[in-house]
Amino acid sequence: DPADPANPYADYTVEDLYAFLADHELQRDIGAAFEYSNLGVGLLGHALSVELGRDYETLIRERIAEPLGLDDTVVDFTPELQARAAVGHDPQLRPVPYWTLDALAGAGAIRSTANDLLTFLAAAMGVDATPLESAFEAMLSVRRPTGQQGIEIGLAWQVMQAGDDELVFHDGATGGFRAFFGYLREAKVGVVVLSNSGTSTGVADIGLHLMVPDIP
Repeated sequence: DPADPANPYADYTVEDLYAFLADHELQRDIGAAFEYSNLGVGLLGHALSVELGRDYETLIRERIAEPLGLDDTVVDFTPELQARAAVGHDPQLRPVPYWTLDALAGAGAIRSTANDLLTFLAAAMGVDATPLESAFEAMLSVRRPTGQQGIEIGLAWQVMQAGDDELVFHDGATGGFRAFFGYLREAKVGVVVLSNSGTSTGVADIGLHLMVPDIP
């Protein structure tokens, strides 16, 4: 029941999250079936922040952005970044406000640029040597079977069989924005697709097609 439906997570607090967890009844046993969960990823981000005594943005900056030189990857805009930030649009191309995620920051609070994401992509593919090589390897370790033929899941990254190669990818959305990030592990070719319109189709089809032309 958000106060502002156009910014639905702005008033969703840690207390709200804890209240939900206290009353929620699982629909099946843990590990019984795969289902991607934005709530689960948001909870993971919160748990890491609590365990390490850092807010989520500080963790992202210290553990990822600074080691990789991602100067434009943040949670909260600086005035300089705000001045050149893209405006998001709804499916009718009307401007919409940025979403604010606090308790569930891990599910989509990070703001970045195409250039920073390409830098991250090069590091993830192993094209550029970085201190995060072991983390990128762990990122792709299969955690649970998905039950979907040719699709595996690592640490939130989907790994899809693509001929003799594997396509690693993830896509997502917040109000007014869509994003896709993917790369072929052996070919070491990748793509970032960003859109500042929140259409239901998104941009995953474009990203997947650029990586694997057989996908329409």
